[in-house]
Amino acid sequence: MQSASDRHEYPAHWEADVVLRDGGTARVRPITVDDADRLVSFYEQVSDESKYYRFFAPYPRLSAKDVRRFTHHDFVDRVGLAATVGGEFIATVRYDRIGGDGMPASAPADEAEVAFLVQDAHQGRGVASALLEHIAAVARERGIRRFAAEVLPANNKMIKVFTDAGYTQKRSFEDGVVRLEFDLEPTERSMAVQRAREQRAEAHSVRRLLAPGSVAVVGVGRAPGGVGRSVLGNLREAGFAGSLYAVNKAFPADLKDVDGVPALRSVRDIDGPVDLAVLAVPAERVPDVVTECGEHGVQGLVVLAAGYAESGPEGRHRQRELVRRARAYGMRIIGPNAFGVINTAPGVRLNASLAPEMPRPGRIGLFTQSGAIGVALLSRLHRRGGGVTGVTGVSTFVSSGNRADVSGNDVVQYWYDDPDTDVALMYLETIGNARKFTRLARRTAAAKPLVVVQGAGSAPQGHAVQATRLPHATVSALLRQAGVIRVDTVTELVDAGLLLARQPLPRGPRVAILGNSESLGLLTYDACLSEGLRPLPPLDLTTEASAEDFHAALTRALADETSDTVVVTAIPAIGEASPTDAELAQALRTAVAARPAKPVLVVHVELGGLAEALSAATSTAPRARPAAPPPAAGTASDPAPASAAQAPEAPASSEAPEAPATAEASASPEAPDGTHLIPAYPAAERAARALAEAVGYAQWRRDAADPGKVPEFEDIDEKGAADLIGGLLARGQGLTLGTDATRDLLGRYGVTVRAACPAPTPDHAARAARDLGYPVALKATAPHLRHRADLGGVRLDLADEEQLRRAYAELADLFGTAHEVRPVVQAMAPRGVDTVVRAVVDPAAGAVLSFGLAGAASQLLGDMAHRLVPVTDREAASVIRSVRTAPLLFGWRGSTPVDTPALEELLLRISRLVDDHPEVAAVTLEPVVVAPHGLTVLGASVRLAPPPARDDLGPRTLPAY
Repeated sequence: MQSASDRHEYPAHWEADVVLRDGGTARVRPITVDDADRLVSFYEQVSDESKYYRFFAPYPRLSAKDVRRFTHHDFVDRVGLAATVGGEFIATVRYDRIGGDGMPASAPADEAEVAFLVQDAHQGRGVASALLEHIAAVARERGIRRFAAEVLPANNKMIKVFTDAGYTQKRSFEDGVVRLEFDLEPTERSMAVQRAREQRAEAHSVRRLLAPGSVAVVGVGRAPGGVGRSVLGNLREAGFAGSLYAVNKAFPADLKDVDGVPALRSVRDIDGPVDLAVLAVPAERVPDVVTECGEHGVQGLVVLAAGYAESGPEGRHRQRELVRRARAYGMRIIGPNAFGVINTAPGVRLNASLAPEMPRPGRIGLFTQSGAIGVALLSRLHRRGGGVTGVTGVSTFVSSGNRADVSGNDVVQYWYDDPDTDVALMYLETIGNARKFTRLARRTAAAKPLVVVQGAGSAPQGHAVQATRLPHATVSALLRQAGVIRVDTVTELVDAGLLLARQPLPRGPRVAILGNSESLGLLTYDACLSEGLRPLPPLDLTTEASAEDFHAALTRALADETSDTVVVTAIPAIGEASPTDAELAQALRTAVAARPAKPVLVVHVELGGLAEALSAATSTAPRARPAAPPPAAGTASDPAPASAAQAPEAPASSEAPEAPATAEASASPEAPDGTHLIPAYPAAERAARALAEAVGYAQWRRDAADPGKVPEFEDIDEKGAADLIGGLLARGQGLTLGTDATRDLLGRYGVTVRAACPAPTPDHAARAARDLGYPVALKATAPHLRHRADLGGVRLDLADEEQLRRAYAELADLFGTAHEVRPVVQAMAPRGVDTVVRAVVDPAAGAVLSFGLAGAASQLLGDMAHRLVPVTDREAASVIRSVRTAPLLFGWRGSTPVDTPALEELLLRISRLVDDHPEVAAVTLEPVVVAPHGLTVLGASVRLAPPPARDDLGPRTLPAY
């Protein structure tokens, strides 16, 4: 359809799908010469008032000259974009490059006039705002740095589009026209506005799928059984509050209903709107059904059929065509190969899934890609006892299958301000857009817990997303930095969810333990220690303890300021005074009700009835989650955990999303009847692990309230570094810098690398040592010997020339000629701890700063800590404390502590270098010897490459297919 322009080939990379304010989608693409008829048809549907606002005069129709001007673009100085739905234009935008005199111009002129026209039926959907983001990105790509727009004063909607965008603006009024000029460089405010709009739009698009007013199930069989008939039955039995329709093209003409639900042969035959269509038809029939749904105005689809990307190349092509067709009509898709969606809200009662039973209403949101995992999660949350004890409830459930369109990112956007969800549980086989997910997770985790099991799979099939090159452990560490509660199994996922949904966040790691079994108390004590908690000595109530004894002991523990959490252990007891399960549960609940601010857990053995009684209410309670409590007395000086991270950025304008209501108040979880719910676990290890995750998350919440700052260093030469990088990159697409260039670039950011003099002969080595001054070190720098002191390739503290020449000869005997060894001479550095600092730019996750101790700790054990760039001063302090070998830096076993402030400054400087210059693809400093006073960088390497595309800084788009 697209034809080549007169100056540039058709820029296909400008095409994109966007989510609009109301949750629908539109396609943005360049306008070409083939669009003449579409343009004329579009213009005919625009009101006279809108035409007047666009042209400042009555303009009833476009002339042939107008049509040619608006469809012939060179894609450089003249560009037009259209937003389309169903292949037809709903809005257009264009820019024309102008010179200083306001006349048409070419580069190097960097200003352009911009104008919009939006069809009246689509005004108010945020189409113009989305088009402005995309035309601005196009203009920046073509060297345009500033837009100018002339608007009639009465055209308030268009003036608001420009003024609300967040760009730096200048506004004037002359000759009856408002003239707006604004720079196109993204600002902090423009990015905040863009992300706030993104959140509202994507959340609304998911809300349309989870709270439809009407549902059509396509593929309902006439006989009982089958997928379509099952889904229809599940919707009916759940008590869906809206309108239901059963659709099958094979229905006889005289069939009026199926199980009391209106029966029709096509979606087109439905008299009234359809918000959601569940497609239970074979994959080969799906395209025709999607077309029917699109033409009828269906808002969203759940596609249950398999046979798509999971089945191979043909299936991947089929999946891309499915997404393309659905988005052309403004519809979003859950699936294909989906299990379905559930919403337990009283006003919705939606079970558009293959789950035969509606979950109990509650406060936990669930997202899975796998249907099998979804079944397991629903089952475990539903059961009383067994693998997971107690009863809890679900707010919403999404099983996305192949997640060709709607992904975990979309659902997190929805949960962020969903008042019915207090805790979000996610099973992610893959993370398609890691950079966006960490951004959304950080903001959401500041309001409510986000617990994730992360698989180690590949990128989603059928998506053109960038796969991360980072190790699985590194991605996990970055998720924790963003506030995600990262667990390893479905069991841990549910265990943590139960605790977070039912109890307040702990104030610290101190744990009181009480119960009627000394042995179980000691097991719990040991389990807490192994999880990094600080348990107090267990209180043994003996096996003769009554319900009153448990109540009194728990009451005292809840009032005791020396503990932050109480774990109650219970085993079956025999005797007249022994409480029944119901009596014990009531005693514990009444004690908690009197002092609800401290979390309580129960570890039980063979007391399934206790777990059931503790969770006697049928759902987790609607309540507000408090902000993270302040640290308890005596814990403020504890080092920050590895998960310390930045707080979400404050909204830069009124466009930013408000914090959800769930983060405002400080009520304790309780059921509607006032019953306090206490999570119970059949094993001490599971309770301790869940508690440790809650303690870490609470600490992250406190740290996120004061994330620190990215310091400014007066001695940084940012411009000089940029010029140096530009000159080096001009030689090629990517390169590893030589020694001199590496030292030059790092030096411009205040990082000094100790000189290493090449020594191709013993005489060269002796001459270098005399220049540097003894003592010196002799090192082999061949790739297979670098940083391998264990192989004998490093000789230290050579005090004179005789020792130097002897060491040189030994290296030659061990490893070969100088050409093979590549020896260098270096002045000795002060003694200290050898560390390694790395930074790497990952195409999916972004720039990552890593730290660890050099040698076996990092290479063999993988003991490295990671943070996303830019790193704040608080994060730099936390990253060096979060490696397991950190005690070696702080005076372990009587050694002298090293200069950690100097190490933190080095981390901050490398973070600034990588953040300021995305062309710096990788930096490695190894070893960095940290002494009691100062540090020395003995080795460094830098790799440059053209910067990767930053999709998080561009206009809003849905993933490509």
